[in-house]
Amino acid sequence: MFKVDRLRFGTAGIPLSTEKRSTVDGIKRVRELGLDAMELEFVRGVNMKPELAKKVKYVAKKHDVLLTAHAPYYINLNAAEKAKVEASKNRIIQSAERLYQAGGWSVVFHAGYYLKQPPESVYQRILEALRDIEKRLMDKGIKVWIRPELTGKPTQFGDLKEIVKLSEELEMVLPTIDFAHAHARNKGKCNSVEEWREMLAFMEDRLGREALDNMHIHMSGIEYTDKGEKRHLPLQESDMKWEDLLRVLKEFRIKGVVISESPNIEDDALLMKKKYEEIGA
Repeated sequence: MFKVDRLRFGTAGIPLSTEKRSTVDGIKRVRELGLDAMELEFVRGVNMKPELAKKVKYVAKKHDVLLTAHAPYYINLNAAEKAKVEASKNRIIQSAERLYQAGGWSVVFHAGYYLKQPPESVYQRILEALRDIEKRLMDKGIKVWIRPELTGKPTQFGDLKEIVKLSEELEMVLPTIDFAHAHARNKGKCNSVEEWREMLAFMEDRLGREALDNMHIHMSGIEYTDKGEKRHLPLQESDMKWEDLLRVLKEFRIKGVVISESPNIEDDALLMKKKYEEIGA
């Protein structure tokens, strides 16, 4: 996997202000806005043809826009039915393959649900599924980061310790840290400088500097209940202390990508990038 030179900021999908709703035009619009990353949204299926992926690669490289991808929502590596697990694995593999063809860097997905099972046994099932995914991608020569996401509800697999442990055991795996999800999953905690420092120090301790030099971050405001995440909000309409978070990211010299998942995707991406650049080194 190639190295990322700095902390980049971008949108979850084609910017809303893009006139022609195409991936290529979305990448150009990202650059016009002054952003430098974009997440390809494969959330309803990998509907990009290989020929288009080649064109996307050329345009993204020309405009210096880093590409990531979000795999389909319909993934549960802990499903009871073997066919559903296999279909989930194939969706991740297909997402990684198309992203790689598009010159991208990192594919994120929600790994699964506990389904009222012991977390330890769920972890083992998901580990085995990811081990198979990793082997199949390596056999195809596909090199992108595979990223289980820190999820927003306690019923979903994917707290910080689980995704860090997976990353320790698998070569192509690193976490996606969704700071809004961490806040919602923990019922309003994970919203202070001390907690964020603790999270990043834990990652560095367990995974080394490589993890902090290659971070895939999701950010937005978030509405939550006792059951966790309810919906994403614009940063300034939420209780997320996002400016403090950016200071902590700078303090830890984080590299990688921050993807805005707010409803106003490019507005919040630009807000974060501008604020980040104002913070003293």
